Amino acid sequence: MAILRTSGVVGGRSPVRTHTILCVSKLTDVPKRILIGRALRSDRLGETLLPKRIALPVFASDPLSSVAYAPGEVLLVLSIAGLSAYHFSPWIALAVVVLMFTVVASYRQNVHAYPSGGGDYEVATTNLGPKAGRTVASALLVDYVLTVAVSISSGVENLGSAIPFVVEHKVACAVGIIVLLTLMNLRGVKESGKLFAIPTYVFVASVFIMIAWGAFRALVLDDTMRAPTADFEIKPEHQGLAGFALVFLLLRAFSSGCAALTGVEAISNGVPAFRKPKSRNAATTLALMGVLAVTMFCGIIGLAMASNVRMAEKPAHDLLLNGTPVGADYVQNPVITQVAAAVFGDGTFFFVLIAAATALVLFLAANTAYNGFPVLGSILAQDRYLPRQLHTRGDRLAFSNGIVLLAGAAALLVWVYAADSTRLIQLYIVGVFVSFTLSQTGMVRHWNRHLATETDPAKRRRMIRSRAINTFGAFFTGLVLVVVLVTKFTHGAWVALLGMVIFYVMMTAIRRHYDRVAEEIAAPEGPSDDIIRPSRVHSVVLVSKLHRPTLRAIAYAKLLRSDTLEALSVNVDPAETKALKAEWDRRGIDVPLKVLDSPYREITRPIIEYVKGLRRESPRDAISVIIPEYVVGHWYEHFLHNQSALRLKGRLLFTPGVMVTSVPYQLESSEVARKRARKRQEWNAPGSVRRGPVEKRPKEPSAKS
Repeated sequence: MAILRTSGVVGGRSPVRTHTILCVSKLTDVPKRILIGRALRSDRLGETLLPKRIALPVFASDPLSSVAYAPGEVLLVLSIAGLSAYHFSPWIALAVVVLMFTVVASYRQNVHAYPSGGGDYEVATTNLGPKAGRTVASALLVDYVLTVAVSISSGVENLGSAIPFVVEHKVACAVGIIVLLTLMNLRGVKESGKLFAIPTYVFVASVFIMIAWGAFRALVLDDTMRAPTADFEIKPEHQGLAGFALVFLLLRAFSSGCAALTGVEAISNGVPAFRKPKSRNAATTLALMGVLAVTMFCGIIGLAMASNVRMAEKPAHDLLLNGTPVGADYVQNPVITQVAAAVFGDGTFFFVLIAAATALVLFLAANTAYNGFPVLGSILAQDRYLPRQLHTRGDRLAFSNGIVLLAGAAALLVWVYAADSTRLIQLYIVGVFVSFTLSQTGMVRHWNRHLATETDPAKRRRMIRSRAINTFGAFFTGLVLVVVLVTKFTHGAWVALLGMVIFYVMMTAIRRHYDRVAEEIAAPEGPSDDIIRPSRVHSVVLVSKLHRPTLRAIAYAKLLRSDTLEALSVNVDPAETKALKAEWDRRGIDVPLKVLDSPYREITRPIIEYVKGLRRESPRDAISVIIPEYVVGHWYEHFLHNQSALRLKGRLLFTPGVMVTSVPYQLESSEVARKRARKRQEWNAPGSVRRGPVEKRPKEPSAKS
C-alpha cells in the first residue's frame, strides 16, 4: 500500500524532495562513514564524556599553545621604541601572570556555580539580563572564529620556519588544515580528544625541557646562548619614547600579551563534556592549565631575553644587519623557534621537535573553539537566538552544523587576511575580555543574591570569598578591556566590534522571528473546532494523462469523502487533451473532468489561478489539491519526473486554505532500490540516530493460530 505524505503536515517537505534526500544520502553514505565513522546511537552520549587527561588538551590547548605567539607579540610592540624598550618585557609578563591567575580563580567559581555548560552566556543572562547575555554570546562567537583563524595561521608560520613551501602557500595550507580539523571534530569530541592529547603533551613536555635546559646552561654552566637574530639591530619607529607615549606603548604590549588568556572560558562552556564529578574535574583542569600556561609563558620570555631575540613589526625595513635592512626576502621566525635554536642549536633533534610540536599544537589549539562554538551555538539555538538546526546533534553526537559553520567563517577570515597571524591577532582579545568582564560582574550579582537568603555561616564565608575573587576579576578584566579597546581599536579591533554588533543584531532578529511565529501559531484557549475546521472541503485531482498513478490518486481522493471532487487538467497540447477526454468518457469515470485553457502553454499559472478563484468564491472552504507523483530509485531519474509537481507545490504552499497531498506511485526502480537498501544493514536513514532505536512490533498471529 502506498504511503501518503501531506506537505501541509510534514513541514512542507514534498515526497519527491524526501526521496531525493534519501537517494543522495545513499550515494554519500560510504564516503561519509569513511571520513567521520559510523553513526552513534543517542543512548551512547555518555561514552563520549572526557576524563581530565583528555579534557586538558581538548579545552586548554588554546591557552597552552598561545605561549608560542604571545611572547612574540609583546616583543613586536616593544620594538617600536627600539631595543631599549625590551627590558620592560619581564614586567609585562608579570602583569599577564597576575591577570591569568585572576581569571583562572574567577572561572573556578563559575564552573561550580553554573555547571550546565552555558558558561559566560548563562551567567550574564541569569544575573544581568538577556541583553547582556546576547552581548557575551556575540563576543564569544567572534572570538571563537578568531581563535581558529589565529591558531591555524600561527601554526602555518611556525611550520614554515622548517618547511619553506608552507610559507609560500600559507592560505592554501591554512584552509586545508581547517578542513582536516573539521573532519576530526565531526568524528566526535572523545575521538578528537584522543588525537589531540599526544601532540599537546609532547609540546608541553618539550617546552619544559627547553626551559629547564636553557636555565641550566645560563645559571649553572654560564653558557652564552645566542638566537639567530642576536646580531641584528632594530631601527625604532619612534626614538626615545617617554611619558604618555611610553605608557601607551607598554599598555599596547600588555594587551598583545593578553592573547595568552584566550580560551580560558572554553572550560566553563564545556563542563557537560567532563566526566563526573563535572564541576570538580573542570575546576582542576582550569588550575592545571593556568599553572602550565604561566610557567611556559614566563620561561619563553626569560629565554628570549637571555638569548637576545630580536623581533620587529616590519622586519624587512626595521631589522638591520651591519646597518643594512635585511630586505623583503627575510622570513622572521617566531620567538619560540628562535629560542629553541639558541638553547638546542639550529637543526638539532630537539629544535625540530619544538618546531613540529609547536606547529601541530597550534593547529590543534583551534579545537578549543571547535568545542566551545558548537556548544554555545546549541544553547543559543535552544533559546531561539540562532537557527534551531544548530541544536541538533550529528551522526557522531557532535553538533555538526555548528562545527561546519565555524570552519566556514574561519576559512573566510584566513583568506581575507592572507593567513597573517600578526594582522589577525589585532582583531583578537576584544571579544574574550568583553565576556570576561560581564561574566565576572554577573557572578558578583549571583553571590549577592544568594547571600541575601543564606544563613549557614560556613556557606556564607565561602560565598563571601568567592564574591571577593569575582569582584577583583571583574575590576581587573574590565580595566584590561579598556586598555585593549584604546590601544587596539585603530589596529583592527574595530573589525571584531563590528562582528559582535552583527551577531547581536542577527540574534535579536532571529529571536523576534521565532517569538512572532510562536505567537501566531499558538493554539487558542477553549473549544477551537469551529476555528480550525473549514465549512467544506473541495478536492481537486491534477491530471496530465490517464494512467495508473492518476487512477490511484482518484481512488484516494474518493476515500476522503470531500464535499466536492473534480479532476483538473491543463490544455497544452489540443490533441493530447482530446485523447484524454475521449479516454475519460470511454472508461466512464464518475469524477467530472475540468480542462483549463493555456494559450501560452503554461501549466503552473492556470492551476494556481483556478485554485485562488475557488478560494475567492468560498473563503471558508478548504481546497485539497491531490497530485500523483512517481517514486524513482535513482537520483538522476528525479530530473526526468515530477518537475511540474515541485513547482506547483512551491507556489501552492503560499496560498492560504490550500492543502497539497502527494499520492506516490512506486516505479520498478524504486522497488529495486528499496530491496538494495534493506540488504545494507549498516545504512541509517536521515534522522534515525536522533530518533533513537525503533522498537520491533510483535508479529500478528496467523490465521492458523
